[in-house]
Parts: sequence; C-alpha cells; structure tokens
Amino acid sequence: MNIPIPEQKMPDWDIYQSTSIIENYDPLVPVSISKKMGIYPAYFKMGVANAIPECHVRSQVLERLLRAASLLPDNLQLVVLDGWRPFAVQQYLFDTLVNLISHANKALSPDEVNLEARNLVSPPSTDPKAPSPHLTGGSVDVTLADIDGRLLDMGSLFDEASPRSWTYALEKSLKQDDISARDNRRLLFNAMTQAGFSNLPSEWWHYDFGNQLWAYNTHASGAIYGATRPLSIEKLWLQQLNRYAQAG
Repeated sequence: MNIPIPEQKMPDWDIYQSTSIIENYDPLVPVSISKKMGIYPAYFKMGVANAIPECHVRSQVLERLLRAASLLPDNLQLVVLDGWRPFAVQQYLFDTLVNLISHANKALSPDEVNLEARNLVSPPSTDPKAPSPHLTGGSVDVTLADIDGRLLDMGSLFDEASPRSWTYALEKSLKQDDISARDNRRLLFNAMTQAGFSNLPSEWWHYDFGNQLWAYNTHASGAIYGATRPLSIEKLWLQQLNRYAQAG
C-alpha cells in the first residue's frame, strides 16, 4: 500500500459543476453504528453552530468505507471526521475562511480570495444542478488512527489552511518526519481509491463517491448523488401515509 500518490490537478470548477446528476435515491445512513471504523464528528466536537453529532453518508459510500477499512493493516483504523454536512455549516466554513484570507492578504481581489478559499472549502450551494459536495452525502473526510485511537501524523492537521494539506505535498520531501506522514497519506490514499473513491487534490482527508466531484475525477458519465438530507420524522410519516393511500 506504500504506492506513491500521483500529482493531481484541481478540478475545472465550471466543468465539474456542469456534470449531469441522475439521482439514484441511495439513502443516507449513520456511520456510527459500524464497529469497523472510528467516528469523530469533527465540526460538532469543535462547537461549530448547526453541526450534527453524527456522520451520515450514502449507503454505497458506507460500503466503500468498510472496504477501505478492510484494506488497512490490522493495527490501524479508518476514522470518519465528516460526511453529509448541513448547508448552514458549509456557509459558515466558507464565509469564515474567506474573511480570514482577505484580512491576511489584502492584495488579493475578491475573486482571488474566493478561489483560494475553495481549495479548502467548497462554496455553499443548494443549486440542484451544482450542490456543494458534502451536501450530497457522497463526500467524506477521513484520517487514520492506531487501534487504540491515537491519530496518526498525516503531515498537517485536518482542515489546516496550508500548502502541506495538499495530498501530494509530502511526496518529494526528504525530512524523516515528512516521510512517515507521507507513508500514512499513501496508505489512506491507496485504501480509499482502491475502494472506489476519488480524492480532492488540495485536501488529503477529502474523498468522494457518486457526486459531481467523483464523476469529474473518474470520468464517469454523470453523478448519481445530488443534494439530500437526513429523513425527518415528518417526511417519514408522510411517505408512509402516501404509500398506504396508494395501496388502498
């Protein structure tokens, strides 16, 4: 699994967002029920407003996460940090990062600030033709830990606004600490891609399946996941009542 990570280009945002979506209605499922992975809903733990204490993903994404976890050495575990993300959280993350970047580098134009920000956080969008990736339930943020829960060194923190967060960033480093972190990234990258995920080049932790980013990166004919949300009790009852009415 210590196969080098290839250098990847960032998506062409206009092309990727024009990818067609034919929704297959794969349901969202909670990851925390699984005993095969560690679960740590990072934004909830950090106290981000409107973040939820669960990591939801589409059911096919869960199957691929289980596959990736099975490819790891027995002394390591896959840790899920985030999956489906509420729109309000996406808005907060993007707005906060834009504000920080614009204050840190006043020479950047608003367009340059937005472009820099979207390397780390996708702009919030509920457009049914171009939803934010995490809003689809097809994006997942992951890392590695040992079997006792000690997080492995990945060369940067999760969500670190740094060039070191790029997945390929450590491939040419000769520093011993970087070599260890590089090998951890390789292990994660190869397990996730072998399980069918694609990676966002600017984030070693971000992987996709089924959404527009995945379709763009894998040259699929189209995406199968659009925007979704966990089923509320009201919608569940409404679906059941409609089903009974149609059956009668």
